[in-house]
Amino acid sequence: MENTEKTRYSDAELQEFKEIILEKLRIAKEELASLTKSLSNPNSNGTDDTAGTFKTLEDGSATLEKEQINQLAARQKKFIDNLEAALVRIENKTYGVCRETGKLIQKERLRAVPHTTLSMEAKLKQY
Repeated sequence: MENTEKTRYSDAELQEFKEIILEKLRIAKEELASLTKSLSNPNSNGTDDTAGTFKTLEDGSATLEKEQINQLAARQKKFIDNLEAALVRIENKTYGVCRETGKLIQKERLRAVPHTTLSMEAKLKQY
């Protein structure tokens, strides 16, 4: 009997994943735009009229908040890059193939983490 194990997802399946990724990409880009906008807006909490002692605390807090927003924005950019790389793999019809084992990544995993390049088997071996 011939080995009928799938080596890649069908075009219809790839289209389903593409739609999931495009939606996640749209949301991720909106969130990144929002983060970028909040970085470009000066902190406008209306605390200009408070006493000078609070100003120092406010500046420190604003700096910390800006660093956190920068980190979130950097993470979001990386997520977008990973999603865009997944779209390239869909076009190349290599999407959903584990880069370690060469086996198909389970659909459930791809639906949850559509930019993954590792099956659970390979991911668990990393730990």
